[in-house]
Amino acid sequence: MKFVDEAPINVIAGNGGNGCMSFRREKYIPKGGPDGGDGGDGGSVILVADPGLNTLVDYRYQRVFRADSGATGRGANCRGRSAEDLLLPVPVGTTVMDADTDEIIGDLTTSGERLVVARGGFHGLGNARFKSSINRAPRRTSPGSEGETRHLRLELKLLADVGLLGLPNAGKSTLIHAISAARPKVADYPFTTLVPNLGVVSLAHYRSFVVADVPGVIEGAADGAGLGIRFLRHLTRTRLLLHLVDLAPLDGGDPADAVRTLHGELEKFSPTLAQRDCWLVFNKADLLPPDEARARATAIADALGWDAPWYLISAAERAGTNELCEAVMNYLEARARIQTEDPEAARHEREMQEAMQREARERIAWLQAQRTGADDELADQDDDDDDHDVEVFHAP
Repeated sequence: MKFVDEAPINVIAGNGGNGCMSFRREKYIPKGGPDGGDGGDGGSVILVADPGLNTLVDYRYQRVFRADSGATGRGANCRGRSAEDLLLPVPVGTTVMDADTDEIIGDLTTSGERLVVARGGFHGLGNARFKSSINRAPRRTSPGSEGETRHLRLELKLLADVGLLGLPNAGKSTLIHAISAARPKVADYPFTTLVPNLGVVSLAHYRSFVVADVPGVIEGAADGAGLGIRFLRHLTRTRLLLHLVDLAPLDGGDPADAVRTLHGELEKFSPTLAQRDCWLVFNKADLLPPDEARARATAIADALGWDAPWYLISAAERAGTNELCEAVMNYLEARARIQTEDPEAARHEREMQEAMQREARERIAWLQAQRTGADDELADQDDDDDDHDVEVFHAP
């Protein structure tokens, strides 16, 4: 299934039912008084986090969702039927934004969590509601209010514990294939992975973590180059970054420069994300003699002044992957234990998450503004063009 991480939709809540004007008329009761009932409430539109979904693809084919309206009140003090709420399932990790104001309405991060995005209209009042000691036969009712209408933008960010970061063809897909049941496409050319992949790494009973294989990032990614920044934002939900480094790049480039390049892109995209704990994972050690591979990895780490952990593996041969996964699991368990016992650590983690997501939104908005300005400039140039009679043919 194609991975879809953004979808605009329109939601329309139901209107409230109108109140009824009615008077009781029965045999031998000629003036029974008002008995008009209230209308029913309109249905609301509610998003529900469904753990069984992992894509927003369904919302690419249907964009408008309308809840039912409440029924009109009836005589004999019968209230109109209230409409059922419209429940829309979305994947866990969906951020809901108002497309008109760019305001964040909510973030669905836990299974079963609900978010009311359009509230149904309130019911109208029947004339029985307006009876008083002064007005015994009121001929007044109130209409039901209109339901809310909103233009939304749904954004899905992968909920993963670990994010794999690296240049194209660094071996991210091979690694996730080796350590989990995920089966992404693996080939010997750049940009093999065009959509993110999730894999669950199980070490033992009740010991597992989720790793995200994000498509390769290149220089200028924070400015929209390559696959752009649409996938960089998935890294804002992770707790640990694994930076895969190709020990033997085909182009003969310096792996240390590759690390600096990607770290610079992270800083441009989100300075807070660049402060996330990151480990170096030197891959493709099977292409070099063991002593030379370790010596080269050590030299690269020294050149970078790297003081965080680093590992030497061969994803293709699955060498060193068990040690890496065990270290990652221990790290995640320790972090979770600290945040459970220390409220200050938990608060700091929440603030980091909020800062990363805010910086990601600002960077994306800046890029969209840049592109809009470039399009306007191009349109102005087209308007100044005098060759209106020139017919252009595009070669297939």
